Amino acid sequence: MIVTTTPSIEGKRITRYCGVVAGEAILGANVVKDFFAGIRDIVGGRSGTYERELQKAREIALKEMQERASEAGANAVVGVDLDFEVLGQGNGMLMVSASGTAVVVE
Repeated sequence: MIVTTTPSIEGKRITRYCGVVAGEAILGANVVKDFFAGIRDIVGGRSGTYERELQKAREIALKEMQERASEAGANAVVGVDLDFEVLGQGNGMLMVSASGTAVVVE
């Protein structure tokens, strides 16, 4: 399935619009990860643990969006938008949502 942030796909013609589709992933951060990320923040550098969790959440949201597009009969999703939020008490949850327009291209 073709997934793109652009409103069209070069060299492809959209023949049918199947509607807006979305996928979400909400992951919790645990205390051990928070502790080591805090140390990393103090000494500088990147937090590999959080980067991996963010990547995992993004992949889940995109996969879920593609599954919903496929169920709608689409073979592509255009205009994809990714949103990242922190939720919950003490911002302990990471939410990633992906949305776009499911289409059929030829």
